[in-house]
Amino acid sequence: MSDIPAGLPKAWTNMLEGLKRWSRINSPWAIHFNSGSCNGCDIEILATLTPRYDVERFGIKLQGSPRHADVLICTGPVTMQARDRLKRVYDQMPDPKFVIAVGSCATSGGVFQGCYNVAGGIDMVIPVNAYIPGCPPRPEAIIDGVVKLLGSLQPKKVVEKTG
Repeated sequence: MSDIPAGLPKAWTNMLEGLKRWSRINSPWAIHFNSGSCNGCDIEILATLTPRYDVERFGIKLQGSPRHADVLICTGPVTMQARDRLKRVYDQMPDPKFVIAVGSCATSGGVFQGCYNVAGGIDMVIPVNAYIPGCPPRPEAIIDGVVKLLGSLQPKKVVEKTG
């Protein structure tokens, strides 16, 4: 799974793994997928990308192609029509990939739960790494969810107890 050549000294391997982890945390590229929402969450995601909230300070860049994205930001309940498309977009993303479900509809199906053409939340089709509740969630909540996702990617520091 790793693209680091075999046979390198352990120090070089550790340094390259650390560099990959650093770049993944400090410059996540995201793609947005609307799986059938009312566009309330979409408007809030677009508001998050404006200079007022300045998500570029976290290195977040919106991509148009899933082949270049690290993070899939999903809104809306998964409709039967969008289910296969969502799975295809997820499969086109390179590993490691992360999924954020934004809004009540994406987390559980919301007010559309039980409708004849709704499969449910995003996690019914693909694995989700972070949930951001709200109808629609505010841009501050979206930024907080993305930052917490990125924070979870950092290795935990081990504190040695002396004495």
